[in-house]
Amino acid sequence: MPLAASSGWYLGLALGIVVVLVAAAIVIAVVLLARRIAGQARTAVAGVEQVRAQTSELAGIARINDSGVRILHSARALRKVAVGR
Repeated sequence: MPLAASSGWYLGLALGIVVVLVAAAIVIAVVLLARRIAGQARTAVAGVEQVRAQTSELAGIARINDSGVRILHSARALRKVAVGR
């Protein structure tokens, strides 16, 4: 019986090692993906900063948008009058 008990112990040890190796592989994959995502995020932040720098020059954009909305409402009112709806 000591041989059977001993082989069960070796089997348990082998399964434990396999589980640890699989978990380590998963952690390594997650860390590598996280590093890749972090690099992409840095690139995106640089792009956003560039867009911000380019669009901050649009002084008075709120006034331009308001004017556009007023023109749109006026055009809709004129269409209602012209069409009769």
